[in-house]
Amino acid sequence: MVKRLQKSGLLMLAIFGAILLVGAVAFFHPTIHGHSSGGLNAGRAAEYDASRVDNATDRFGDGTPDFLRLDSPEDRDAFRRWFAVIAEYQALRPDKELPSEINDCAALIRYSYRNALHGHDEAWFQETQLHPPEALPSVGKYGYPHTSLGVALFRVKPGVYVPGDVRNGAFAEFADAKTLKSLNTFFVSRDIRQAQPGDLLFYFQLEQGSPFHSMIFIGRSQWPVDGESPQVDDIVVYHTGPVGKKPGEMRRVRVEELLHHPSPRWRPVEGNSNFLGVYRWNILKEAN
Repeated sequence: MVKRLQKSGLLMLAIFGAILLVGAVAFFHPTIHGHSSGGLNAGRAAEYDASRVDNATDRFGDGTPDFLRLDSPEDRDAFRRWFAVIAEYQALRPDKELPSEINDCAALIRYSYRNALHGHDEAWFQETQLHPPEALPSVGKYGYPHTSLGVALFRVKPGVYVPGDVRNGAFAEFADAKTLKSLNTFFVSRDIRQAQPGDLLFYFQLEQGSPFHSMIFIGRSQWPVDGESPQVDDIVVYHTGPVGKKPGEMRRVRVEELLHHPSPRWRPVEGNSNFLGVYRWNILKEAN
């Protein structure tokens, strides 16, 4: 009788332990517990992509796997609007409130890119202190950091996407302005009038220590500024990067101002060889 009770007790402990283990896995595994992204459950999206990363296609041959591309017009529009509103907000907030990681033009781009793909829930609003003037839908296909690439969103090695790229260092969290231009975006035009919100302007300035410089085209501002016409639709923002021994600063200007910049090398015109043109993110690329 005692042995039977002992066996019964051991069996109950084993069953109870199994239940606890399944519960722990469900809580800690991101593809089970999930993460709100304002659209499609990001946990489910990551699980969907993770099962296909080694067989993923790269239909444009630009190194960006198709599981990262934003296929729907709604997702592309959501990304553009969030990317622009996040970047512009950094130029409008007090310098002391600027996230410490934003210390040059590329850092501003990386910060805005990641957060545009993030799930925009209450925790995110509290962390970033950013509350857009109007409600914006989040990207639905996936939500950062629950992507099939994890947090390593930027291509840093040239070449078409191939099996193993997720694990061989082809993608990273960090990418400088040159790498963002060459491996993560594509050329649109040297005509500034072709720029859309969320596009990037690239320059090559040999006069500077870091020759590649970038700006973000915002278009029409989503943040009301005293004294500014609501019809202004050519806003550009950028971080200067370090200037001498100073850390540099965020700037918000109009394209009209750049076109009449005192130094011709900063004018975004076709006749300026320092101006490389307008570039657009690979994840927004559409088939012709």
